[in-house]
Amino acid sequence: MRFWTRLKRNSVYEKTKMAANKTMKFTVVIPARFASTRLPGKPLADIAGKPMIQRTWEQACLSGAERVLVATDHEEVFERVKSFGGEVVMTSPDHLSGTDRLAEVADQISASDEDILVNVQGDEPLIPPQVIDQVANNLSGNRDCACATLAEPISTVGDFLSPAAVKVVFADNGKALYFSRAPIPYPRDNMAALLKQSPDSSLGDLVARRHIGIYAYKAGLLRQFTQWPAVAPELTESLEQLRILACGKSIHVDIARADVPGGVDTPEDLARVCRLFE
Repeated sequence: MRFWTRLKRNSVYEKTKMAANKTMKFTVVIPARFASTRLPGKPLADIAGKPMIQRTWEQACLSGAERVLVATDHEEVFERVKSFGGEVVMTSPDHLSGTDRLAEVADQISASDEDILVNVQGDEPLIPPQVIDQVANNLSGNRDCACATLAEPISTVGDFLSPAAVKVVFADNGKALYFSRAPIPYPRDNMAALLKQSPDSSLGDLVARRHIGIYAYKAGLLRQFTQWPAVAPELTESLEQLRILACGKSIHVDIARADVPGGVDTPEDLARVCRLFE
């Protein structure tokens, strides 16, 4: 059975199962910037006859979201989304982060401070709908948190040491303690041995988690975020979620209930995803 057929059938099943237990409403917002250093015009990149932004939108529509909309800063993306029947809004090209872009969307759609918006990146054409539902429900069920996100286990030395894999450490109650591009938790007694191993080697008993970049926000948190100045750890690590922690807000973290395939950042990533539709 083709990969995409299996994924679609599983997604429909998960949507039906989770929708039956749905107790809250949320909106999915898909930021889609046209500019990309490594893959220009990325939202419109063709994947088996459909632009990537449409593939991502279709996956988001399989979730339990009440509303799915694309937020772009480019007229061509705007028109393409309208052509396939998607809801789309134009946003400023000057936003420094996706969080800032979501804050503008929250104002455009007149979201109340308690409304939940889930940020699904436009370059995630294979994102499982069940993780979208999961992160929204996690935020709804943890009222003392202003944001929720997901993580997955790290199994290899290479991923643990790579600055491209953002690590997260969180407490037993699910609240994030810190995010970093550095290897955390730092294995003081074993790091020298890890550095001698091949990138494909197993981490063994070391428990480490990679952050998955999907977020659920309360709209009020998004509005606050735009008013807070950037903080030193955020600038050092280039991780905007550290601003939320530094300003005293809690981020809920849970292990994703489904594998989340990598996004599309390069031409090689695009070719990999296209092969899955063959």
